Amino acid sequence: MQFNFNKFLIFVEAMENQKQDLEWFESWFNTIYYHILYQNRNEKEAELFVQNLVSKLKIQASNNVLDLACGKGRHSIILNKLGLNVTGVDLSSNSIAKAKKYENEKLKFFVQDMRDPIPDAQFDFIVNLFTSFGYFDHHQDNLKVLKAIHQMLVPGGTLIIDFFNLHRVIKEMKAQEMKSIEGIDFHISKRFDGHHIYKTIEFEAEGKQHSYTEKVQGLSEADFKNLLIQADFELIEMFGDFYLNPFDSEISDRIILVVRKKI
Repeated sequence: MQFNFNKFLIFVEAMENQKQDLEWFESWFNTIYYHILYQNRNEKEAELFVQNLVSKLKIQASNNVLDLACGKGRHSIILNKLGLNVTGVDLSSNSIAKAKKYENEKLKFFVQDMRDPIPDAQFDFIVNLFTSFGYFDHHQDNLKVLKAIHQMLVPGGTLIIDFFNLHRVIKEMKAQEMKSIEGIDFHISKRFDGHHIYKTIEFEAEGKQHSYTEKVQGLSEADFKNLLIQADFELIEMFGDFYLNPFDSEISDRIILVVRKKI
């Protein structure tokens, strides 16, 4: 069969266009470097947070829980160890591949875009933890996520969103820093343009220069309240840290929202 160079060029161009069309989290979250940079996240802190949520919200072993944007599944695994039926979903196939090693009869993982509801799925609780919201360019996508969640929750079901406290993040933001992990020097710069927080990560690895930019919407308490009203949710409680102390916009590390689907 004769090699068709023109068809080959068309194929290459199509692949390049597809790569350019990927949203930032689709490309960055699927690299090994993402997992290297964030490998030392505080597991004890995550376990404490999940245990506090389960106790405070009285989540029962009979409840079905969805961990939305679960990453490698660290919160899902903790929830499952507490005896819960847990489904973890994430858009990153690499993250899900790592999470699947921990599957059992009451813990399942699969690839899913958080903007799309899982067909015929119903959950008592849906958790979206560790700033896994606001990845998109437009607020309309946030609303799409919340409407998908609304569809998947049983009547009276509960959603928990854990996000950074925008006011404190802006106040304490470091413009530049460097982290050396596994022989890689990650040069990190951050900025806020009034709409998004940008975190650019540049480094050299395997003889190549790499650059990725994380982009998360700067969502305030008022922004969340407005979105939740539009998606027909009722705000129940707000916490400001993993110990579930009350939220204070000046000093809290996090904004943790507990909301309910109206019956």
